[in-house]
Amino acid sequence: MTDDLAYDVFAKSCPSRGTLEHVTGRWGSLILGALHEGTFRFNELRRRVDGVSEKMLSQTLHALERDGLVHRDAQPTNPPRVDYRLTPLGREVADQLLGLIHLVEGRMDEVLAARESYDNGQPATAAP
Repeated sequence: MTDDLAYDVFAKSCPSRGTLEHVTGRWGSLILGALHEGTFRFNELRRRVDGVSEKMLSQTLHALERDGLVHRDAQPTNPPRVDYRLTPLGREVADQLLGLIHLVEGRMDEVLAARESYDNGQPATAAP
């Protein structure tokens, strides 16, 4: 392999941009984070990811499945049963996302203080 990257997310025509959008968009990151907890049926996942509409959940799952991050298992039962779980690649991506999610959750006091300072017209204090 050469030192050159095969893909460059900063290039507008790079296909990795679409996947990055699917992964880091509001619903993609939350769905991947939820699926890191285990296998979910559609409505279970919808309840877990509070606020996502049925349409957005469906669209996001399709995009993540197409990217190879989510596996959809449709079982031929009556009524049909569909389960969603992470693929090995999806688990690897979700592991990285969860690190970011935990970092943000753990620093929310600082974020909220910065927002309040900003909203009050005061410059944020610089971190050492």
